[in-house]
Amino acid sequence: FYLLRDEPDVHFTFGSIQRGGVSNATQGMHSSKYCLNIAGDTPSSNRLFDAIASHCVPVIISDQIELPFEDIIDYSEFCIFVRNSDAVKEKFLINLIRGIGKEEWTRMWRKIQEVEKFFEFRYPSRDDDAVQLIWKSILKKVPAIKLKLHRSKRYSRTLDARVKKERSSLVVPPNFW
Repeated sequence: FYLLRDEPDVHFTFGSIQRGGVSNATQGMHSSKYCLNIAGDTPSSNRLFDAIASHCVPVIISDQIELPFEDIIDYSEFCIFVRNSDAVKEKFLINLIRGIGKEEWTRMWRKIQEVEKFFEFRYPSRDDDAVQLIWKSILKKVPAIKLKLHRSKRYSRTLDARVKKERSSLVVPPNFW
């Protein structure tokens, strides 16, 4: 924030829930080309989703962020990723953003409109909405979980009784296999 606060074409909206802060932030995101997504102290932060819903190109400042459905969605097509160490360099972020041309920004903006449906929870669920992508992600993880469980049984005959007892306490849903 401090590195960008004096830039003429950059604005920040602050506020609290009680004083219309949510409304101000939403309005600010809808009128912005880029929305800053700084790694927060909670993985449940909505900044990325708010940016996508606002059709605002997310600028994600994080080295280790885990994004939903990343095995399905290529976030590099509609987000700008900046390492923490680069983000704190003077003028780095603003020069990076200003270096993005109208054509590239428009391509990212259109991609946001395409992927927006992936983040919507609908009832009843539809193809490629958030519910379906959650199930697809789970389905992709099941083989790895099965593999790990099967490998853990390789030397079961040589394990002492204590380890066998610990393994038997592993809770697996009855319909897992």
